[in-house]
Amino acid sequence: MLALRKTAPAPGLSLDEVPEPGRPGSGEVLIEVAAAGICGSDVHVYDWTGSYEFMRSRLPVTMGHEFSGRIAAVGPEVSGLAEGDLVSAIPTIGCMKCTTCAAGFPQRCNFRRTIGLTSDGAFARFVRVSALACVPLREGTDPVLAALMEPLCVGDNAADVGAVTSGDIVLVLGPGTIGQAIARAAAWRGATTVVVVGLNDRVRLATARQIGATHTIDLAETADLSASFLAATGGRQADVVFEATGHPSSINQGLAVLRKDGVLVTAGIHAQPAAIDLTALVRNRQQIRGAHASRRSGWDVMARRLYETPEAVRPFVSMVLGLEHALDGFEHSRARDVSKVVLQPGPVGG
Repeated sequence: MLALRKTAPAPGLSLDEVPEPGRPGSGEVLIEVAAAGICGSDVHVYDWTGSYEFMRSRLPVTMGHEFSGRIAAVGPEVSGLAEGDLVSAIPTIGCMKCTTCAAGFPQRCNFRRTIGLTSDGAFARFVRVSALACVPLREGTDPVLAALMEPLCVGDNAADVGAVTSGDIVLVLGPGTIGQAIARAAAWRGATTVVVVGLNDRVRLATARQIGATHTIDLAETADLSASFLAATGGRQADVVFEATGHPSSINQGLAVLRKDGVLVTAGIHAQPAAIDLTALVRNRQQIRGAHASRRSGWDVMARRLYETPEAVRPFVSMVLGLEHALDGFEHSRARDVSKVVLQPGPVGG
């Protein structure tokens, strides 16, 4: 089968013919991939930027961790799943053997694996995963939109970490997929004002407006983020700020418009450290919280939302390509002239 792989610790990916995964082992299922999204982290791996050295010992690896598909085979010791079921999958799964997993926190497991980063992923016709990672989807769910499950759940988890609630004023720094997902989650949670900020990001800011942002700011068109934000909010500071850029300077930009006792949630992956004024942070009683990945309960909620309100998230998808055109999709993602590119490894019934 054709697979898009990271084969060396250097820029680039390669489309290779590789063997199919074979029958699933105990506790595993084999999924025929219907759709798989290109993530911002995939682009970082493509460019081989900082923060992904942990992959070096796992290469070569088939990429792709945002996906949906139908179960093609079920291994021994699997219950509740059957051939033909439409599913998505949580990409990070704990060992389910350590005390942390036994306590109900597999996301904290020190032995966890991540599909598409440390084990073979979904940029191929078939992927073999733990049955525990699978999240059933209702029949009639659009498989292309179901490939958005992972980033939507990451965004919803960030909104939960920030405790966004009805009536909040929210600032999202970064209009990429995670920033857009945070904006969508904030809107679902009742935020009255959701401002999304980018830099030379016309296309992605337009998408942000379609999926829940009430205002957008392009820093290429203004020299003063604080003034533009306060103009959009009628002079009110943010209750919650989300940093989803990965650029250290955005931390201080966010803190500058965050109200006293407000919360800044950083969800971006930073290759460089950030310097902040801790005295101002303390005197303003502000909090900085980190948000990463998601929780299983959020996936069940998102599966229902995708089925019931698909049009709320459809604008996320800018382009659907066959796997053979994957590198074109990566170049569009790098150029930021699209929001989300979804790859389809082959014809799979929805």
